[in-house]
Amino acid sequence: MVADTSSHFRYRLRRDSNAAMAWLRDMWTRRWFRWLGWLALAGLLAIILIWVIFARNLPSVDQLRDYEPPLPTMVRDGEGKPVHSYARERRVQLDYSEYPQLLVRAFLAAEDRTFFEHGGIDYPGIATAILTNLKNDGRPVGASTITQQVAKNLLLTGEVSYTRKIREAILAKRIEAALTKEQILELYLNEIPLGRRSFGVQAASRAYFDKDVDQLALHEMAFLAILPKAPETYGRARNAEKALARRNFVLGEMARNGWITTAQRDAAQAMPLGLTETGNRAVAQVGGYYMEEVRRQLIDQFGETAEDGPHSVYAGGLWVRTAYDDKMQQATAKALRAGLIRYDAGKGWSGPIATIEADDQWQSRLASSFIGISYDNWRVGAVLSKTGSEARIGFSDGTTGRLPASAAQMGYRKRGTSAFVAMKPGDLIAVKATSPGVYALRNIPEVSGGMVVESPHSGRVYAMQGGFDVRLSSFNRATQAERQPGSTIKPFVYATALDNGMTPATMIVDGPFCVYQGANLGNKCFRNYGGAGGSGQHTMRWGLEQSRNLMTVRTASQVGMEPIVETIKTMGIGTHEPYLSTALGAGTTTVEKLVNAYAMLANHGRALKPRLIDYVQDRRGKVIFPRNWRPCEGCNQKDWDGRPMPRFAPSGKQLMDPMTAYQVVHMLEGVVQRGTAQRLRDLGVPLFGKTGTTTGPKDVWFMGGTPDVVAGLYLGFDQPRNMGGYAQGGSLAAPVFKQFFLDALADRQPVPFVAPKGIRMVRIDRQSGRRVYGSWPGSDPKAAIIWEAFKPESEPRRTIREEEIKPSKPAQRQDAPVEQSGGRRSDSDFLDDRGGII
Repeated sequence: MVADTSSHFRYRLRRDSNAAMAWLRDMWTRRWFRWLGWLALAGLLAIILIWVIFARNLPSVDQLRDYEPPLPTMVRDGEGKPVHSYARERRVQLDYSEYPQLLVRAFLAAEDRTFFEHGGIDYPGIATAILTNLKNDGRPVGASTITQQVAKNLLLTGEVSYTRKIREAILAKRIEAALTKEQILELYLNEIPLGRRSFGVQAASRAYFDKDVDQLALHEMAFLAILPKAPETYGRARNAEKALARRNFVLGEMARNGWITTAQRDAAQAMPLGLTETGNRAVAQVGGYYMEEVRRQLIDQFGETAEDGPHSVYAGGLWVRTAYDDKMQQATAKALRAGLIRYDAGKGWSGPIATIEADDQWQSRLASSFIGISYDNWRVGAVLSKTGSEARIGFSDGTTGRLPASAAQMGYRKRGTSAFVAMKPGDLIAVKATSPGVYALRNIPEVSGGMVVESPHSGRVYAMQGGFDVRLSSFNRATQAERQPGSTIKPFVYATALDNGMTPATMIVDGPFCVYQGANLGNKCFRNYGGAGGSGQHTMRWGLEQSRNLMTVRTASQVGMEPIVETIKTMGIGTHEPYLSTALGAGTTTVEKLVNAYAMLANHGRALKPRLIDYVQDRRGKVIFPRNWRPCEGCNQKDWDGRPMPRFAPSGKQLMDPMTAYQVVHMLEGVVQRGTAQRLRDLGVPLFGKTGTTTGPKDVWFMGGTPDVVAGLYLGFDQPRNMGGYAQGGSLAAPVFKQFFLDALADRQPVPFVAPKGIRMVRIDRQSGRRVYGSWPGSDPKAAIIWEAFKPESEPRRTIREEEIKPSKPAQRQDAPVEQSGGRRSDSDFLDDRGGII
């Protein structure tokens, strides 16, 4: 029975199979069935062919889930305010919920009305586009949905072809399966190119209206919605009529779909375009040389483009907190420029800034040169043509103006002619408007210089100016120019002497000093500035205040140059050779390094590092630089929690004995009171400083500041040459610092320099250095008796009687005396009154 059943089962299968085959053979004899079969086979082959040709190597849609668009780097100042950005494209990334729904509907009305209904492809639209293209021989038109545009913008190229359209459609279906409609719209609104180098709706809103998206009016939303079709057409003023027509069409579509009322549509259609030409003013784009130095440091740390890593400057979306102080930066730039112009005044025209071809492409040539000036409404223009009475000049925005010959009569310093006669078509010149359309010639100083402003407490750099204007020359003379510091190096020579047993009251001979250099070279004899000879014995303080070269080299010879150059190296000024000329500033350094060294003097010899950047955050807010950065817990809490206030311990290695550093600063206060920088004395606040003038003179310097702000600068030609016999640090560089102080620091409460623990303040005779009893310093800066700072057990033992002191002017008490029971005022009383000196 089992065998019979098995045989029967096999028989039935064979019979059914034969019946199916017979049915197929029977149906195949019919023509319509054969056609259906061939069509099915062709469809299968078409699907395989499409896969092989179009879909096989398409990019993965999964990358859109974690897509990070290239974003610019935003820079904030010391108070957290955005002040600059590094961007080659305008980009701002928002969440979908941050876009107003009316703005979203404006884009749907313009681009994809059925977006929330289709699955990524608009089939009726495709059919219409195919019929249109069959009748057209030009650029093929499409019916791209928003999803297809996302696929093209983020995963494909902008190639115009049917192949790309097919690949785009395939990707659109995949995107719809992988992302929600809101996620797709977010990608679209953040990435769509909208002209004026803006990508995304928020960036375009700033570029065209200088508003954020939540501040846009209805007609402005509709305008942004028309831009995806032709941003370079609708965004130009000459195409305003086309833009208005297209914008009003979008408003009409919004009304037709019930998204706005008829009254809203009519009111919006009556509005002008209202485009701004100024672009985004939310970020001031300030800083010049300062921000350029920040950019250089960021590129060194993170790279420039996306290929360099995820945190690159132009794609990483970094947030950079700097020490930038806008008030100080403006004051620094103003003061340095004024000093350069003051020196250059009366010397004639220095010649054209640059030259271009004065053909019909002059505007693009001028714009692409990126040459400009941000000073006193000056402009850079190109000479387009010239007659005997005036020149026609053009500007990068396409406007033109007149330069009368009478407004360009300053002498051309390289020839014996006027500037007007010397200039020719194609020259780029600086001008300033005197009336509408009429300009006068201005001169860019040939001399240049650099200036840095730093905190002596932290090393944070508040301001930096590396020349007249960064758009004229990107070379930063504050950080890149290696110059001889001249007499500004002398405080570190004397600091070494103080560490080797000398005191500010040590008597040093100001007299001829020669060094035998061998049979071939003979004697090398040093001189004071201007060739002045010696004047006998004086205190170290007097030698520093009056910047006496002979006293400095005699001190250096006595102490030895090896420890002096070691001090210079330790303080970060540079690695110099142990020659006596180094003690007079024959080595080289930069303004930034020297300012930092003076800041360390004011910081009691503790190490500082010049710091423009406080910290850097990635696009998600995580601090990625410096690597050891830690937040200050509780520093920003709203209310006091009753616990002790945080106390920050001094940071940085002790590079110099704090008492030595203070002694140097105390002597440098005398430079301001009665020395080479006494033109600063009338500022009436505690200041220390040192002037410098190099051989030639080729460079003039000033370094100094207050207990809270240290600044320094130099003036000189880029190719060093003689500035003229009258050029000195006290007459050219110190006034620059003075103007900076008046503009940036004059409203601050004056604070004294505080002595470190161990310093002894002793009354001495200023000329002999001998200790004084029974008499008091006066208010006159040149009084015979002064307070001097000594290390323990180093103060003078010899005394001088009051009648032996050489009279200068009647000494006046610096402060109101406190009467003691015996009528005598003690040293401790004075020190207690001064506050902070222990």
